[in-house]
Amino acid sequence: MQKNKTVLPWEHPKLQEEDPQSLELIKTIMKSPTYAMAEEDKEFINSYEARGVRLELDYLKPELQMKKHGIEHTIVVFGSARIVEKETAMKRLSAIGEMLQKKPNNRDLLHELYVAERMVGKSIYYDDARKFGQLVGKSGKSAEDCRVTIMTGGGPGIMEAANRGAYDVGAKSIGLNIKLPHEQYPNPYITPDLCFLFHYFAIRKLHFLNRAKALVIYPGGFGTFDELFETLTLIQTRKSQTIPVILVGKSYWNKAIDFEFLKDEGVIAPQDTEIITFADNAEEAWQFILSWHQEQGTPLL
Repeated sequence: MQKNKTVLPWEHPKLQEEDPQSLELIKTIMKSPTYAMAEEDKEFINSYEARGVRLELDYLKPELQMKKHGIEHTIVVFGSARIVEKETAMKRLSAIGEMLQKKPNNRDLLHELYVAERMVGKSIYYDDARKFGQLVGKSGKSAEDCRVTIMTGGGPGIMEAANRGAYDVGAKSIGLNIKLPHEQYPNPYITPDLCFLFHYFAIRKLHFLNRAKALVIYPGGFGTFDELFETLTLIQTRKSQTIPVILVGKSYWNKAIDFEFLKDEGVIAPQDTEIITFADNAEEAWQFILSWHQEQGTPLL
């Protein structure tokens, strides 16, 4: 079939011989932001009114990618970004000790020493979270078996440890990073095609629970508490189905949150405390998750 070479009227600008100003007028029009395609107009996409579109995009991109990788169920691990492996914690402690030798009465350094000593103790949780990542990672039939996959917030500390455990055994794992005002990096052990950067905390939280079959929560601070209490609220109000919520490190959690006090004060129901289970280590947490789902008739494996 012969190609039609006829030039259509809109394939060229208005002829300058018809109006000498036409070309300049057209250039001005085409430079206007209103002439940009909506999807290429950053000012429009980032506007207050386009927030609904951004929320949808924030949700859709990771959703499609997880479907592509066959992610069926996730085991979500939360915990402090500040808890590091023992060797790193010991180096920090040693560095502060050296500084204190030069300034033995410096109160700030003395406080830093106290915190550094506590972090050396907490480094056992890094090892344990890594062990947990290995247990979940080994549960599949192969590296491509993503029916049960570790998911974390994608940052350092406990999140890194859980992703690292899956990486150790050749399993895939997911990291949900969040864009923050200061620069941050994902931990290096997340499967590259399953590491996502969110703009909205709300959408990130939605993905944390969307496929979750259990939450395993190590000692942590504000962020960990936020994620824990949101999950407890959703289960308490029956907006979400009950899943195992396991707090690892009973001594830490008993000191950090007095659930019995809340129950005795009547601000939560006695049965609300049954949402939570305590575990001493990764093996105990994983066995509880498997048994719980077996008893519910929803076996994970």
